[in-house]
Amino acid sequence: MIKILLTLSLCWVISFSFAQNLTKDPEAEERFRTQTKQINQFFRRFNGEEDENGNRYYQGDKNFRDVKLRQDYLSILFDNQNSSLSADTKKEFVRLVTDKKEPRFIDFHKGEWFAEVNAGFLYKGKQENVTLYMNIQPQGKGYEWVIHDISYRRFKNIFNKDTTATKAFIHPMSHELDFMNLRKAFESGKAPESYTIHEFQPDYLTLFLYELKLGNLKFETVFDLRFHFFQIDGWYFELSDFNRPGYNTGWLISNLVPINEKQKQALKRYIYGKM
Repeated sequence: MIKILLTLSLCWVISFSFAQNLTKDPEAEERFRTQTKQINQFFRRFNGEEDENGNRYYQGDKNFRDVKLRQDYLSILFDNQNSSLSADTKKEFVRLVTDKKEPRFIDFHKGEWFAEVNAGFLYKGKQENVTLYMNIQPQGKGYEWVIHDISYRRFKNIFNKDTTATKAFIHPMSHELDFMNLRKAFESGKAPESYTIHEFQPDYLTLFLYELKLGNLKFETVFDLRFHFFQIDGWYFELSDFNRPGYNTGWLISNLVPINEKQKQALKRYIYGKM
């Protein structure tokens, strides 16, 4: 927790110092003010909890979660260079979340959002990509990021269960032989997963941790980071970081779709690489 607080403090100091230097360049200052630089800032802007200079609003403040403020912020929180984000879809989403009678907000601690981290590892000296799916969970008096699941092509290629009618199997009378025919089944070593239950799913996270503990996998770097949000009922949006010229930069909504519960579960399986 101390390390997290120190890191956040350092980020604030750097951002403040940078902002001080921008006052000599009005255009650069405007870019800095419109850019959503941090994930926490995205939450505050989405919810209408800070002013244009980044000063926090708190419950009881006049402009806290003001509808007009939220509408203004939401207009700059989309990747406006993405033609697949239709104006009608964005308009309907903004209308829903800023509804005066039943507004919708996002909550850092609520769940139903997670990080997708595309990371580089060395596996026995060879560069490989591993995707980590990370969630926020309570820890002590605070919270922590934890690895919920992973996607790793090497592991997927190892497990290729044959589900056809001609697959290898253990004979139903094997119990009369004290299952001694298991020797033949295991000695082939090609596809022992063929002898598992229909519902068998390999636990890639456990395998990942095992390889880390053996020292076969070594972390190198993070190549890409994005976040997936399912907190707004009936909607999904993806958050990505854009580093480019202009004002439409920083952490922006890069994908937005209305979804029902069935589509939601299918989309989660797709994101987790379970399809």
